[in-house]
This record gives sequence, C-alpha cells and structure tokens, in this order.
Amino acid sequence: MDTATEFGRLLGPLRRAVLRTRRSEGLPDLPEAQIELLRVLADAGTITPREAAARLKAAPSTVSNLIRTLSTAGLVERTPSPTNLRTAHLAASPKALDMLDRYDRTSTAALRRALAGLRPESREALERSLPALTELLTALEAEAPTGQA
Repeated sequence: MDTATEFGRLLGPLRRAVLRTRRSEGLPDLPEAQIELLRVLADAGTITPREAAARLKAAPSTVSNLIRTLSTAGLVERTPSPTNLRTAHLAASPKALDMLDRYDRTSTAALRRALAGLRPESREALERSLPALTELLTALEAEAPTGQA
C-alpha cells in the first residue's frame, strides 16, 4: 500500500477518535461542516454568507442551510446589513464561542494524553510532520473547486 492510500485510510478513524473525546465530555455532536463554519465566523468576527462560502470553498446554498440550522440552535447571530437589505452579517454567538473553546480544550487534552503515551521517536516524527501536513492541506484545497469542499 502506498503513502496516499494508508494516509487516506487513517484520516477518517483519526477524526472520529478526536470527535469521540467531545462526546465523552457531554459536548454537542455537531457535524464537522457546522463546526467549520463556526470556526470561520469565530476567526472572522463578522462576515456575509457569501464571504463564508468563499472561505469554506462551499456552495452558497450549502452555507445558507448551515446558517439556518446554526441560527436556530442559537450558535450564529444574523444582523441585517444596513446598506443591502438582501444580505446579512453573520457572527458566532457567545454560546458558539464557548462551545468551540470547550471543543478545543477537550480535544487538545485528549491528544496530549495520547501523544504522551507514544514512543519519543513517534512524537518527534509527528511534530516534524506538522509543516508537511499544513502544506498537504494547502495543496488539497487548491485542487478542490469552489463549492466542492
């Protein structure tokens, strides 16, 4: 098996293992797409739905559905634009920001515990791989057409 195949097969189980740490702490089990949108909003402060779609490289209709769901759950605040009545400005609610902080603290603690249990050379290999993984993400995002992320 080549590196791409092995790496691809590990991604899903690794992601699910990290997500399970959230559940063990009683945090809401949100789909990853919702969490990604909340992270974009948390990083941006306030943006329009169109800007959110561009940052996520997702179709505007997909982002619109995410916004509707997250607004209903009290995780996204929508403010009508004062200059364009057909759009709104979006922001992560205080509830969402708190939840993201709790997700991060829980996931980070679980990853630290798991990393501490690895052999030193395995921890060092993972640390050295972080720049390459960042580069891989950039390359994959460059390949994904807008609306297909």
